[in-house]
Amino acid sequence: MSTKPFRLGVNYWPARTAMRWWSEFDASEVAADFGRIAGCGFDSVRIFLTWEDFQPTPSRIDRLMVDRLASTFDIAHAAGLSVMPTLFTGHMSGANWIPLWALGETAGDDRFRVVSGGRVSGAGLANWYADPSITNAQVAHARELAGALAGHEALWAWDLGNENSNCVVPPDAASGLEWLSRLTDAIRGADAKARVTVGLHMEDIEQNRNLGPREAASVCDFLTMHGYPGYAAWANGPTDERILPFLSRVTRWLGGGADVLFSEFGVPTTQVGHVEHVRALAASGPALVEEQAAASYVERALHALVGCGSTGAMLWCYSDYAEAIWGLPPLDLAIHERSFGLWRADASPKPSALAVEAFAQQGVSTRAASSVTDGSWIDIDADDFYRAPGTELPRLYRRYCEAWR
Repeated sequence: MSTKPFRLGVNYWPARTAMRWWSEFDASEVAADFGRIAGCGFDSVRIFLTWEDFQPTPSRIDRLMVDRLASTFDIAHAAGLSVMPTLFTGHMSGANWIPLWALGETAGDDRFRVVSGGRVSGAGLANWYADPSITNAQVAHARELAGALAGHEALWAWDLGNENSNCVVPPDAASGLEWLSRLTDAIRGADAKARVTVGLHMEDIEQNRNLGPREAASVCDFLTMHGYPGYAAWANGPTDERILPFLSRVTRWLGGGADVLFSEFGVPTTQVGHVEHVRALAASGPALVEEQAAASYVERALHALVGCGSTGAMLWCYSDYAEAIWGLPPLDLAIHERSFGLWRADASPKPSALAVEAFAQQGVSTRAASSVTDGSWIDIDADDFYRAPGTELPRLYRRYCEAWR
């Protein structure tokens, strides 16, 4: 049986700037970071284009930002890394980063603060799936960036957004499909060889948000999924690695057998001896995990994702964030987001980075799925699942765990 490489990647923001990367861009910083990433054995990076930086008005793409993006691609190519750029970011680390011109009255997920114009805004969001003027602006944005990077050796695939449903939800599946089709057509029109996906996450299958695996599979070249046991009430703790292959397999099932890349997983960490610190933060988000336990989780998760037939995995994320920016959104409130890194903010590697390096040295390839992922534990059809996904997903997970044993 033929095998193919298992893609191993990491999600990237610089430790110094986090989401303010593009406005405070430093090419030498990126080069040092990408050298560290490649040296660990990663072959890919997923990066995020903050929408407001790249498209400050509906009719203008910022050329300086495009030049910085091209420089990032050149640096990645020199390091031997492929790049997945994520458009319209959008949702990120507990906040929604939205241009002033895309704000609205009442749309948007009220769990998340809106950051616009460099400050937290009390405004809602306009629903870009239902507002033709915003969709038209996004189409122009996608077309111009795809054209600017067409043929670049470092380009792997375009991602149409990071967990978009945490910003706004299509009013129906038809509008979600139309949005997907228009954006992918714009990218492929500018670069016929471009591959396209969209950043789905666990909530897109816990609920029917009108843009999930079956909609994405009809348009995209492959599917992606994000999953964190710490955010799943039905998981067996924050380091339950079985959640990841389960979500990957469910995504492939709902997507009609499409390939699935697991493009986000990770765990926020703390060092030994910081027990009181962990207790103080316990109410602010997912539990922080001691670094060695996190490394064990990363190792188990990577092997589980290989075993379930995923085409690759991308860790969240490259680095912890520098203490100097902890007082800025989103890190001022989303305290757990400060410490998801494989490296600490001083660039020293955590045990998880060493676990990834050991995994990469094994030269792992994708192989036939194991018996636990053959689908025998899926006892309903997709239409029945979507009638009550919030109930069916935990129930199927219990069946999956029984099969695992």
